[in-house]
Amino acid sequence: MKNKSYIGISFIILIFGILFIPKIIDRLKNNNVIQNDRLNVNKQTTGRDSGLEVIGKAPQFSLISQDGKTITQGFYKGKVYVVEFFFSTCPSICPVMNQNMLDIEKAFIGNKNFGIASITINPEYDTPAVLKDHAKQLGVTSPNWNFLTGEKQYIYDLANKGFKIFAGENKKVAGGFEHSGLFALIDKNGQVRCRKDKNGNPIFYYTGLNYNDPEGIEEDLAGKYRPGVVAIKEDIKKLLEE
Repeated sequence: MKNKSYIGISFIILIFGILFIPKIIDRLKNNNVIQNDRLNVNKQTTGRDSGLEVIGKAPQFSLISQDGKTITQGFYKGKVYVVEFFFSTCPSICPVMNQNMLDIEKAFIGNKNFGIASITINPEYDTPAVLKDHAKQLGVTSPNWNFLTGEKQYIYDLANKGFKIFAGENKKVAGGFEHSGLFALIDKNGQVRCRKDKNGNPIFYYTGLNYNDPEGIEEDLAGKYRPGVVAIKEDIKKLLEE
């Protein structure tokens, strides 16, 4: 019985050697030992890792553009985009934010995979017609830059509960409204992304309140120092390459 068992095992080893050893030798010669189709597909489709933090899914929205069209997050599917909350008659921080956003637009003009969503916090005044004129005065040329309006409470909920970017009405301040001046960066998969600060903590959002600052760092309205237009342009480029 033992002899028969040895003969059976020897036969199996012989068959294995005949069938598989030549293939293993061939792979060793061609340095293909660990490569297979699944690994190759991953290398081709994942792109370059930006190293930016994933904060979470950006909130869904449905608003009306300066052209009177309904715009949802679906408009930006497959695009990297920046979200801001502003209002056209803002006498304080919005002009700075406008210039920063124009700078960002110019840096990626012609790139169909980049967009901007500027959402008014004064929708009672900022109708589509007013926003269209505002965009014209700014010199906006990108077809992927939407100026959006809608119902006031809906917008405030989107800002404060959705994006967690402060916006509110305050009759005591110039212009009657106040907001943080922050920019949110969204990737092609609809996720909020950001870089880390020097201590390794995610910054969450970028400030829209600096302009041509060589270091790209500015104090926001909450007293925190955040990177701004210089940094967000660098990070948009990274996300476009992902």
